[in-house]
Amino acid sequence: MFVLTKFKHEVRVAPQKLSLPLLEALTGEIQTLFFDKVIKDVGLCITLYDVRAIEGGFVFPGDGAPRFTVDFQLVMFRPFIGEVITGKLKRCDKTGLYVSLQFFEDIHIPEHLLQQPSVFDEDEKLWIWNFNGNDMFMDLEEEVRFRVVQVKYPTIPTEQDKGAKPFAPMEIIGDINADGLGLVSWW
Repeated sequence: MFVLTKFKHEVRVAPQKLSLPLLEALTGEIQTLFFDKVIKDVGLCITLYDVRAIEGGFVFPGDGAPRFTVDFQLVMFRPFIGEVITGKLKRCDKTGLYVSLQFFEDIHIPEHLLQQPSVFDEDEKLWIWNFNGNDMFMDLEEEVRFRVVQVKYPTIPTEQDKGAKPFAPMEIIGDINADGLGLVSWW
């Protein structure tokens, strides 16, 4: 779920931050550039793990800010296919379930990957799994154990329709159609 990823990046330190120790100034700039952002095919940046090397400090004419080439590692959230994760059920609709890990919300379990047979109850706005004649409700805020089947990095839209859901730069597709998966309270 969490992986260390190496980066080498040119970091510009603004002149007003030059009074800080160099490592502190660079760390602040790296945080601004990467923290809580999704990097395509790499994942969601959680935190800086370490700074391995700092080179340079060159000031380009007319700029006044030195640029350093920094070699560092970031802790990234990038689940692997087949990984089993537990989150909270946040909402349901006809398309399936939406799960949250508190720090990451874009997890969808489509209707065809729910336990079978499952039906969507329009009155309750919940999915119900019929297990051996018993109705098992998928209540909101319950813990859900799911298996990752796909991690998508959609292309950034140039325009978005009014009323469209916010763009998600990373989406996890999950599956709960197996023993031990689904609401934790069932097992």
